[in-house]
Amino acid sequence: MSNFVMIGAAGYIAPRHMKAIKETGNNLVAALDKNDSVGVIDSYFPNADFFVEYERFDRHVDLLKRSGVSIDYASIASPNYLHDSHIRFALRHGANAICEKPLVLNPHNIDALKVVQEETGRQVYNILQLRLHPSIVKLKEDVERELKQNPTKVYDIDLTYLTSRGHWYFTSWKGEEQKSGGIATNIGVHFFDMLAWIFGDVNQSSSHIKKQDVNAGYLELKHARVRWFLSVNYDYIPEQVKSQGQRTYRSITIDGEEIEFSGGFTDLHTASYEKILSGEGFGLEEARRSIEIVSQIRNHSVDTSITDAHPFVAKVI
Repeated sequence: MSNFVMIGAAGYIAPRHMKAIKETGNNLVAALDKNDSVGVIDSYFPNADFFVEYERFDRHVDLLKRSGVSIDYASIASPNYLHDSHIRFALRHGANAICEKPLVLNPHNIDALKVVQEETGRQVYNILQLRLHPSIVKLKEDVERELKQNPTKVYDIDLTYLTSRGHWYFTSWKGEEQKSGGIATNIGVHFFDMLAWIFGDVNQSSSHIKKQDVNAGYLELKHARVRWFLSVNYDYIPEQVKSQGQRTYRSITIDGEEIEFSGGFTDLHTASYEKILSGEGFGLEEARRSIEIVSQIRNHSVDTSITDAHPFVAKVI
């Protein structure tokens, strides 16, 4: 049994980490969040100590270590812009870090973390759960098989992800680009990771829309031309989806064929933890390409020519 601490225990994704720690037979000894709405802890680890102040949490972790209680892992589910700092906290306290996506906001943060990782001898792991989704794993196998027969093939892909958010989203840290990284980073980074993982390095990237509630653009990978559209605005969801009472629309088409992966997400954190605990987790370098992609998108100028635009772009402009 390994001992865990958690940073960011009150957020949306935190319960999936608690569940994963529990289901892999491990123990959460302490948790931190500036917000105290964390009653969900009782469902998993009612004996875990909880702190709302970073300084007291830091002292508690230090006292645990000095009393002979090892801290093996730190699960990090804090706001995106704090990931870098909280990963450093974990490594310097002798714990391996398991961090939510995006790992960090910029590629240079990865370079700096590699130095701390080497200094401490501990490892940083990123939750890249789509790489473990059965449908995505099968897709990768199918693509690899086809590329062996036709090494120059380039696929045409449309990525569409609409996940409606209310007014609260733009008041929270998620609505501030300097804290969340913006729409492409906050809701799109794991899709970009999946695409680069399957279809190769980036040859070209451009942005067609860059607004607070929607990003869209074009991404050319070694083996794929990707038109992408990401938004938290309910208005852009297709009418047939709205009519079913749904507020989320997720679609990936490859050469005109829809890839079905709408289900099977809820257990992927536990699967990710199982991989990490067995020494097969996704480390700093595995996260690099997706962080490079979203960082480039953040720093793009808008391409007003609108060539190779996603069909949904017409809904916005």
